[in-house]
Parts: sequence; C-alpha cells; structure tokens
Amino acid sequence: MKKHLMMILMLLLSISLLGCMSQGNQAGLNPGEGERQEEERTDESNEAAVADLVEAFGTKLQTVSLLAPEDVLEKSMQENYAEFVSPALLEKWLKDPLHAPGRMTSSPWPERIDIQNIEKLSEAAYKVQGAIIEVTSAEEGIGAKRSITLTVEKAEEHWLITDVNMGDYAESGTAIVYKNTQYGFSFSLPESWQGYSIVNDKWEGLGLGAGEEGKVIETGSIISIRHPAWTAEEPRQDIPIMIFTQDQWKSLQEEKFHIGAAPMGPKQLAQNNQYVFALPARYNYAFPTGYEEVEEILESNPLQAEEL
Repeated sequence: MKKHLMMILMLLLSISLLGCMSQGNQAGLNPGEGERQEEERTDESNEAAVADLVEAFGTKLQTVSLLAPEDVLEKSMQENYAEFVSPALLEKWLKDPLHAPGRMTSSPWPERIDIQNIEKLSEAAYKVQGAIIEVTSAEEGIGAKRSITLTVEKAEEHWLITDVNMGDYAESGTAIVYKNTQYGFSFSLPESWQGYSIVNDKWEGLGLGAGEEGKVIETGSIISIRHPAWTAEEPRQDIPIMIFTQDQWKSLQEEKFHIGAAPMGPKQLAQNNQYVFALPARYNYAFPTGYEEVEEILESNPLQAEEL
C-alpha cells in the first residue's frame, strides 16, 4: 500500500514539474515573439511613412518648371521640394536642373508618382521603385510613363529623399493609329485621344495669274482629327491635314495659286507617290484649348505616308 502511495506521489510530482517547465518555456518564447511582432509593426509604419512622402513629393513635380530662369527655378525648388528631399540632393538639382524631376512642357505634365515596390535597405533606409505619370491637358489623359527609383532615408525623426534615378519612358502598349486607305497615310495619336472623330472639309486655291486672280482654280480635301473632349461649347484644337495631288503641290510651290491670307503656305508633313500631306498655315492662330498638345504631337513625326 505504501509502495502504491509512493508511486502516485511521484507521478503527481512529475506532472507538476513538467507543467512548470512548459510554462517556463512559453515564458521564454513570448518575449521573442513580441519582439518580432513589434519589428513588423515598425516596418509597416516606416513603409507607410515612406510611401506617403514619395506620393506627396510626386504631386509637387508639376509645380516646378525646369526651363524657368535660374532665380525662378531655385525659388520654386526651395518652396516645393525642400520638405521632401535632402539639402545635398536639392543642391545637386539646382546645379543640374535638367536631371531633376519636374515639368518640362505645358503638356504633358507630371501629375503623380505611382509606387510599384518598396524595399527595405536598412532600419533607416528604403528603396522605392515607381513611375512618374504624365498627363495631357485632357481630363485623366495619360500622356506618358517614366520609371523612377528613389532612395529614402531617415534623418533624426524625419524621412527624406536622398537620391533619385529616372529611367526611360515606357512604350505605349495600346497605340492609337488613324489609318486612311483612300489617300494612303496613317497618323499616330496619344492614348488620351481614344475615341477621336474625323471631320472632313475642303481647301480652296485662289489663282494668281492673269485672268485668274482671286478665282478658285484648285480644291482639295482637309481631314481633321478631333479630340474626343471637343464640344461646341468648349472646342479644342483639331489636327488638320491638307491633301494635295503631286501636281497641285508643284503648282502651289510655283505660286500659281495661294491658299488663305497667310503670308506663308502650308507646311509639308509627308508624301507618297500620289499625294502630299501638309499642315495649314497658322492652323492654331486662335490658340484654342489643347493647341500645345497638338504642337507636341506634330513634333513626333506622327504621319506616315504609304505608297498607293
């Protein structure tokens, strides 16, 4: 009996000791687990702060014109960039503004930075990869995307951008092309022109020779590409394309007739074996909304002629 009692007491003692050891082990693990969770919360907080900084900086890009006079540019950078970037980086940009992010043209212009990835480099440094989104004067019209990589570091209690590298512009995956098979040409447009319309008109050539002066002796087509945001109440700049036969163009160059009152003639854009495609003189004389965007489109050699 005593032996059985002794065995029962030993068994209860063993169970008690195992329980104490288990509690001790759990107590030893909990501090480590708590530290890991605290580190995760800190990382999340830091990433959120870094993201907020980069996104806020992105909204300021449109306010800094990189082609402004030196004194104006310096003031603009100080006012708009100083709270986001380190003094050393700001000084670097002031010495070489063409390698700084900012606004180069009236349209498209940088609207924001879209963040694609945030990588932790150390407890006080992160690398942010994203894209500068440039938009046109049309509402929500994306004109271009340019890759950008930023280094963000913590200085005392504040995060600052300490380095910026800008990459290439992304190729548009959804190019918009107007194709005219009647005259044999195509015209490339930005994505913001999705939903464009075509307006047909005609030009008239007035004679300059004896007995023909002031009389209409030649006519041809004008094909205008119209922006989808155009309305009668708020018209926008069209892209007008004048169509000449090869003989008509030759006669125009020989001043056998003229078009309109402008002292200069139409500007040739391209030609194929049958037609010459030209831009009317002073087509944007009234400076309607969107004329700057059309000028930039035309600078990219968007019209390509095809043999018929």
